[in-house]
Amino acid sequence: MPYPARFEADYVEQRSRLTTFFRLILVIPVAIVLYVYGIIALFAIVIAWFAIVISGGYPPGLYGFVAGYTRFLTRVTAYAALLCDPYPPFGGSADAAYPVRLEFAGPLESYSRLKTLFRIILAIPILILRYVMQLLLEVGAVAAWFVILITGKMPRGLWDLMVLANSYIARSDAYLFLLTETYPPFQDEQTRAAGAA
Repeated sequence: MPYPARFEADYVEQRSRLTTFFRLILVIPVAIVLYVYGIIALFAIVIAWFAIVISGGYPPGLYGFVAGYTRFLTRVTAYAALLCDPYPPFGGSADAAYPVRLEFAGPLESYSRLKTLFRIILAIPILILRYVMQLLLEVGAVAAWFVILITGKMPRGLWDLMVLANSYIARSDAYLFLLTETYPPFQDEQTRAAGAA
């Protein structure tokens, strides 16, 4: 059974040297929106935690809002880390045309109250691995910045490594934000296929 949060990214070799050079400046407007969205999403996640612990269900409206925030966070992270060139759309709605996508299976019919109650403790191993993956993504982004400025291209091997990191971060966020209660796998279908190639 596939993981209920599915990450996909499209590889494009040719990159814009200009937008790569100014990427940290270009990301500022969308990062400000993400920050405000994140504050509201934090309240939504806390409310969802109480709702699940009390009723065993994730209110669909809250699920959609938190899923949208997680999708937006994933796109902004991918853009900032040079996984893609197109500017991320503002907001968290699904966008099949954007080169980095995160789709969700939807809320479960019932959630484990116990797993939700102790989520922060259960998430400790995930938080450690997520931190390592975040470092890997940042190191990859710095390397990609130099390579793209020199060659105008993103090497496939470096991109695959960065996709592995970004996809794990997205899946772990889905777990941390209560969108699923299944531990995130280290790899997904796309990263397993890249590793086999």
